[in-house]
Order: sequence, then C-alpha cells, then structure tokens
Amino acid sequence: MAQRLLVYQSLWAMERRIDGEPEYPIQRQLETIRDAGFDGVGVRFVDPSFAREVTGFLRANNMTWQAQCYPRSVAELEPVLALVAELGADHVNLQPDIRPYRLEDCIPFIEGWRRLADRAGVPVHIETHRDRMTTDLFFTLHLLDCFPDLRLTGDISHYLLGREFAWPVSAENHALMHRILDNCWGLHGRVATREQIQVSLNFPQHQGWVDLFMGWWEYAIRSWRRRAGPNAVFTFLCELGPPPYAITGPDGRELYDRWAEALQMKDMIRALWDRIAVEEG
Repeated sequence: MAQRLLVYQSLWAMERRIDGEPEYPIQRQLETIRDAGFDGVGVRFVDPSFAREVTGFLRANNMTWQAQCYPRSVAELEPVLALVAELGADHVNLQPDIRPYRLEDCIPFIEGWRRLADRAGVPVHIETHRDRMTTDLFFTLHLLDCFPDLRLTGDISHYLLGREFAWPVSAENHALMHRILDNCWGLHGRVATREQIQVSLNFPQHQGWVDLFMGWWEYAIRSWRRRAGPNAVFTFLCELGPPPYAITGPDGRELYDRWAEALQMKDMIRALWDRIAVEEG
C-alpha cells in the first residue's frame, strides 16, 4: 500500500460562537463533516465520554481521528494513552501546556512523554503552537538540536505571526521554517499574515500569503515522503478557528464563510498531494 494522505476537520473549527445562537449539536457537526468528504477529525482525548461519543460515530462511518491533548506534566499523558488503547487513534497530537524558560527544563518533559509513548506503542507528535513549550521558533529549533528525531505537528501559522516575518520572506527565514517542516509528521492548516493569525483564502490582498503557505506545505509533504515508510499516513487538519481567530465586523459576524474555506482547503491539499505523487512516482 502506498503512502496516503488523510484530511481531517477540526471540531473546534466547527464552533460558530454567535451571540444568542446555540452551537450545533455534535451529531450534526459530525454528519456535516462526513457528508463533506473529510477523512476524519481531531478529537479531544481529555474528556473520555466526549471521545467515546465522537469516535463511535467516526468508526461507524469508516472515518479516523487524531487524539488531541494538552498535558501540563508527564503523568497527564498517561490517561490519554490509556484512552487511545481503548478507542484507537491515528496518532496523539500533544500541545505541551507548559512554558519553561530554559531549554534544560524541557528535557524531562520530552523524555518522559517519549518514554510513555514508546511503552504504549503510540506515535506522539508535538504541536508547534503559541503559549506552549513550542511557542517560539528559535526555542523550538533548540529543542530539535537536543532531540533531532522529535516528531512535530506543524501549525506554522504561529511562527509566521510570532516572528512577524517581513514580506517577502527572506531566504534565511525560509531555511528556519524548513528545519521545522523537516521534522513534521502532520500539519494543521490555516493561512496567517505577519499581523493576523488567520485570514481568508480568497481576499485578493491575501494571495501572496496563501501561496507562501502552500509552498511551505508542499515542502513539508515532500520532506515527509522521503522520511516516512512506504505505507505511512500523513494527516492534514483543516483548522480554521472561530472568533476571535476568525476576523469579525462591527456586528460580531465573520467576514467570510469559514466552512466554505475549510472545504476549499481540503480540496487544495488533496490536489497538492496528488500532484506531488504524480511527479515523484
């Protein structure tokens, strides 16, 4: 079996957050995702009853999922891995919810999480994300110096915004991002600018940023295809977040159709994957 791409939709991104209007029931959200042709979703594995409900639907509909968690200690990963042993998951996506000042203080956490993951036989990917251990691009590069084989989930919008890369992005900054992408085993998808964490894919003023991210995602996929085994699976999670990630007008309403853009992003990534597969044979 050849390498495969799975495109997931974020359940967090299904939230609307409209004042005075209730959120759609989880069953409706899942049915909408299924009917739109996504392969699966990202599921919070910090709430066992929620995880069982969602994965039950996904399993019944031949869909898959990634298990998301936000541990603040080594031990907090243990119940997540126990739940993965019960319910399954493509992998665990770990946001390290700690902010050590020194690299040395991170080492026991990374080593502990990796030890638990190896014992459980579950792949664990560390997500690049603001307000986490991986909040800063340079700090995360130092982590990679210490753990060259560390598997990352690349949510690289945070690094573009956090570092406020000038436009056009310099060769030096491209090289720094490529170091991150060379350790990525999956991606979380949104397009950012140097000032905003999430912008529309279709506004004319954003097209240069869209092209930038598509180029980075292409680099990540090509890099992963060289590193991964012949039957490996690469996941891309469409993660267009609700307000305040999504930009709103004076009435509090979003300025563009976020769901329509999630579908557009799904198709863009699948087309990119297919083009790379044809070119690389």
